Amino acid sequence: MVLMTLARSLPDSPAEWWIFLGTLVLYVLSRWFFAWQQARREGDSHPVRAAFAEEDDAEVPSAATGGGFRSYRQFFGFLVGTIAVVVVASVTEGRIRVVLLWGIIPMLTIALSYLDFRQARKARHSAA
Repeated sequence: MVLMTLARSLPDSPAEWWIFLGTLVLYVLSRWFFAWQQARREGDSHPVRAAFAEEDDAEVPSAATGGGFRSYRQFFGFLVGTIAVVVVASVTEGRIRVVLLWGIIPMLTIALSYLDFRQARKARHSAA
């Protein structure tokens, strides 16, 4: 019950807002990095431009069948990431909790952005 109450509440301090904003920025930057890396591998003459234009030309398939997720990998990646964060947060305390969460959350964010990148790339290639 306490976890559900905490999960629904908005951050109380500016530091918590910066953490949420930082996670979002990390997600976006890692998506752009994966797009840039793919464009570079494919020999694009302007990989940075291709990375920023990645989402502009793609038709996004409907996500209604997966409850907001486009694939089961995305759903299970989100689920496993959530479980890992909850287990670490509930089992540890003090400095070890902070260190583990500062390590796990960025890795999970980058992994989820990679899964989203692969799903979008697959959708683009199947539409072409």
